[in-house]
Amino acid sequence: MRSASLVLLQGRAGRPDTGTNWMKLRVLGCSGGIGAGLKTTSTLIDEDLLIDAGTGVGDLSLDQLARIRHVFLTHSHIDHIASLPLMLDSVYDQLVQNPLMVHARHETIDALRKHLFNDVLWPDFTRIPTAENPVIRFSPLAPGESVQVGERTLLSVDVRHSVPAVGYVLQTAERTVGFSGDTTTNKTLWPVLNACQRVDVLVIEVSFPNSLEELAPRWGTTVRRPWPKTWSASSISRISGSPP
Repeated sequence: MRSASLVLLQGRAGRPDTGTNWMKLRVLGCSGGIGAGLKTTSTLIDEDLLIDAGTGVGDLSLDQLARIRHVFLTHSHIDHIASLPLMLDSVYDQLVQNPLMVHARHETIDALRKHLFNDVLWPDFTRIPTAENPVIRFSPLAPGESVQVGERTLLSVDVRHSVPAVGYVLQTAERTVGFSGDTTTNKTLWPVLNACQRVDVLVIEVSFPNSLEELAPRWGTTVRRPWPKTWSASSISRISGSPP
């Protein structure tokens, strides 16, 4: 029934002709479920950073998995975290000396500790091999806070969903990328994006076809309605109209 997808809007206004601070974005999955050719939400940034860890992570080789140092989660739903516990098992040896950092709001971390890494559904890797030196470390990131990862800064932005959730604004010296995460109508993400000097790419997650629009508010998501012309790819330096 539910089939998530991503709407990518790329702005070109004011784009410099040269520059070194490019980011490589690879969408690993953008579906709400699994099946032939369907993988749930995850985006790889460069080689070392994931935004969400859905089943699309399974397309990466072991060497590629071992290069990932940071995971930024938008929220706790399984389509966004399904590969996280399996990934720890796959590259455990490499993580013993260099643990995986998982950034999320504290409600998401609490849900993972209580419902996933609890020695019932999955071993508690926050205490393996020892509580002092685990292979995964949680780093709380509240809405409004940011983290520097190399030359990239990720800002957590509160969004409206059925569980506590965030979007992210990812910036280098020359580039800005926005990720909405799962969200519905909200008044928090868009002012943050509009405050940016430029927005080069905006990734919007949608969860239902227009024919199921009545279900979207119940799930705290949006639908694939045509986006306003003010969101055209030629310029998204400022977002206007009535975004979700």
